[in-house]
Amino acid sequence: MKTSRPAPRARAAPVARPARAGATPRRSPASAKAEQRVRDIVRVGRDVLSERGFERATIPEIAQRLAISEATVFTYFHGKRELCVRVISDWYDEITAEIAEGLPKRKSVRAQLEFFVHAHLRLFLGHGTGMCALVLSEGRDKGAADLGAAVLPLHRRYTAPLMDLLSRGQADGSIRADVPLRLLRSLVLGPMEQMLWEVVSSKKPIDIDAAAAALSALLWAAMATPGAELAALRALRGNVAQALDHAARV
Repeated sequence: MKTSRPAPRARAAPVARPARAGATPRRSPASAKAEQRVRDIVRVGRDVLSERGFERATIPEIAQRLAISEATVFTYFHGKRELCVRVISDWYDEITAEIAEGLPKRKSVRAQLEFFVHAHLRLFLGHGTGMCALVLSEGRDKGAADLGAAVLPLHRRYTAPLMDLLSRGQADGSIRADVPLRLLRSLVLGPMEQMLWEVVSSKKPIDIDAAAAALSALLWAAMATPGAELAALRALRGNVAQALDHAARV
């Protein structure tokens, strides 16, 4: 006589864990359609968060604009905080790549600094002040429950090219070596953040080209090694004199 096997035990439903800063989407897209859905949610999420700010933006509005249910959004993101981190992360990826690709490393350190200052202002203000206001306000580390803890590492990665060019400037003698790199970084970013806040709060556009040129000149005057340019000109004059002397002897 056959003995009946006991029915297999039902597995307990997985317990949902709270979202972490910078957590990955709730469900990894398993198809091209799902990947496109995530891209659409992030795209519209950026629009709503830029227009409303973090506090006023809502998942229902994002879902309504996409003509999908709120449940569909929650399928891929735990909530508004995680979606906002993804939006800011993708935005930082875009501008970080543009800075890294455009930085003229074959030019002087001063020219590279001028590029970074101009690109920073242009990228933060190039599409209005919405994303700029979102990043400036939510990028501050106000505690473990805030977005700042997740955004700050993105900001550090974005400023890595700046730290690199400042380091190279100290190495070649064009930037003063008696000031720590972190202080030099703050010297560059601090005035730009203040400038961006003024644009956001006043809602008055600025002439980015003129502002970047004036700020770059001011920054270089503060961080350049005293006499470095004069020494460079003297070295150039010496090289030219040697070349002319050699040409005359040939």
